[in-house]
Amino acid sequence: MAIKYKRVLIKISGEALAGDERFGVNDAQLEKTAKQIKEIHDAGVEVGIVVGGGNFFRGRTGGNIDKPTADYMGMLATVMNGLALQDALLASGCPAKLMTSIEIRDMAEGYARRKALDYLEEGKVVVFGGGTGSPFFTTDTAAALRAAEIGADVLLLAKNVDAVYSADPKTDPDAERFTELTYMDIIDRDLKVMDLTAATICKDTETAIYVFALAQEGNLMKVINGENVGTLIR
Repeated sequence: MAIKYKRVLIKISGEALAGDERFGVNDAQLEKTAKQIKEIHDAGVEVGIVVGGGNFFRGRTGGNIDKPTADYMGMLATVMNGLALQDALLASGCPAKLMTSIEIRDMAEGYARRKALDYLEEGKVVVFGGGTGSPFFTTDTAAALRAAEIGADVLLLAKNVDAVYSADPKTDPDAERFTELTYMDIIDRDLKVMDLTAATICKDTETAIYVFALAQEGNLMKVINGENVGTLIR
């Protein structure tokens, strides 16, 4: 089957790497995630990844900590996850490179768009850590920016649910499941797919978004092959 997307940007939350433990990095979940990424890489897909840090620290839950400081702490959490994901990919035999928007020379290379594009064209999976590098922005916004910067065919949002719903399907059995939406649908209906800034960037840059459940093994390849396993937003 011919692949539908040649270059993708995957947004993986920190919680997705924590698994049922909800804190830290779950080895089994990390290995399964790396396996799915390697599978699409081996199929010829160029892969960029923005990773969150909620399994360690979220800026918005910093309590009495100064807001910018809390956000910087959250950025460091994404670098921790980036290091773990890079290591898991390399261990699986998949070439990978961690680039960060904040300078940590002994651990990762600083982000530069042209260099990231070079790595993608060389066949490396590029993991982007550190968010946008500025406080007051989420990793959703970082994902939208990086997707636009690398010219991704689609921004893949790996979620804990299998699609976008009109309400939380865990608490509302009548929640409507959507297979396709527009950018304005998610903005006007406040569907909680991503924050408003990220959604606006995707709309302005015409970056398609696909929401799916990464935890379901094989789903990532199904998305790449164009199978309907989630919600397409365009």
